[in-house]
Amino acid sequence: MSLWGDTTILLASKSPRRRQLVQMLGVPFKTIDISVDETLDHPVEAALVAQSLAALKADGYDKPLSPNEILLTADTTVVLNNAVLGKPRSREEAFAMLSALSGHTHEVYTGVCLKTNRTKKVFSECTKVVFRTLSDEAINYYIDNYNCMDKAGAYGIQEWIGLYGVESIEGCYYNVMGLPVARICREISELGFRN
Repeated sequence: MSLWGDTTILLASKSPRRRQLVQMLGVPFKTIDISVDETLDHPVEAALVAQSLAALKADGYDKPLSPNEILLTADTTVVLNNAVLGKPRSREEAFAMLSALSGHTHEVYTGVCLKTNRTKKVFSECTKVVFRTLSDEAINYYIDNYNCMDKAGAYGIQEWIGLYGVESIEGCYYNVMGLPVARICREISELGFRN
């Protein structure tokens, strides 16, 4: 017997971490591809960028949803001193991002959009992450041995850098991985779906 009844999530994400987290919830899901231009056409404060991008992705899905389906789109941003750090485009950019995060506290925002055949709910979760001071050698080791190019802020907390470099977090750990799963469960329940 499933906690989720006949609910199916349509997960619009290429992130293997998001797939893993939804799978761990035990909810039936399918991954789908939504191709949209992820450029916001108006200025958005740093704390709301992820939420705005999640909504933009959901708006790019134009197929009808059945009553038991929930479209889930998400975006994660790393914010340091009100500046958004996206995915690095080069090794040098990854090094610069990790050097900037070293010895400082930053925020990780994951914006989520849950869309059904009746409604659309958009929200975001924030987790504060404190990094210890990292040596150049440690940063280079991480870049050389892990794929940091597909991650906002050039790091994955579930990898070596999280064990070695993160001193503390305030908020949801899974949010830093890419989905605030407990909040998502609560929001799905409030939409009237079983879980």
